[in-house]
Amino acid sequence: MPSAPHVLTLSCPNRRGIVAAVSTLIFEGGGNIREAQQFDDGATGRFLARIVVDHPEGALDVAGLRAGMEPIAARFGMTWTLRDTAVRRRVMLMVSKFDHCLADILYRWRLGELPMEFSAIVSNHARDTYAHLDFDGVPFRHLPVTRDTKMEQEAEVWRLVRETGTDLVILARYMQVLSDGLAAKLSGRCINIHHSFLPGFKGARPYHQAHARGVKLIGATAHFVTADLDEGPIIEQDVERVSHADTPDDLVRQGRDIERRVLSRALRWVLEDRVLLNGSRTVVFRD
Repeated sequence: MPSAPHVLTLSCPNRRGIVAAVSTLIFEGGGNIREAQQFDDGATGRFLARIVVDHPEGALDVAGLRAGMEPIAARFGMTWTLRDTAVRRRVMLMVSKFDHCLADILYRWRLGELPMEFSAIVSNHARDTYAHLDFDGVPFRHLPVTRDTKMEQEAEVWRLVRETGTDLVILARYMQVLSDGLAAKLSGRCINIHHSFLPGFKGARPYHQAHARGVKLIGATAHFVTADLDEGPIIEQDVERVSHADTPDDLVRQGRDIERRVLSRALRWVLEDRVLLNGSRTVVFRD
């Protein structure tokens, strides 16, 4: 039977011979290319690709493939990863009082839509805040935070990330701003979700602010977390048209729905190695 697929992702300055070198390596090792997507960024001169590889008889030479990629990477100035899809990433969800994204991710995970394992759910609110949710089999940690205890709480978060082998942290409506230090430690593996009004309508009750201004579009943005607040590389966005007849509560309700689906899409694409960083932007090889 075929071996578990491996996903090869790569990024390098664009030049002739990249595809030929990589495909020849896979062919000579007996591998089979099940899927290949690539993008030549004319603005930056970079080449990015996602290649799914397996072996028809379950004999993919992963060690040989890794060894063969080293001289190719050196030749082309390439950054690359090779991941076994049978090994699921460990994901930590951080959440505050609003639990719609948390509930949605739990639901999709139990359905098998999100190929991951939970390392923990972390909240600055107590467990009984989510008494209506089924956390069976998912560790929960209550890590309260105040302005005076922020650094100590973040140190505990970082310790938990390391102890649980967390690969990816999701701020699923976690209403605390990460310090520059923690954001740097989680660079490239922390995703946030928020409404798409930013940089307008900052602070509390953004949908009420938007209603007061008579907005006609609302939306949500999922992005990687950086030290620049809410300005990290964007992974996914969506919008919906609203009207003068919508109340602030209508906007909040619709906003929750958009946030749920935008975050779940962004999470799934990252879990499937479809998101490649490209400077301050991302390349997303959608399925």
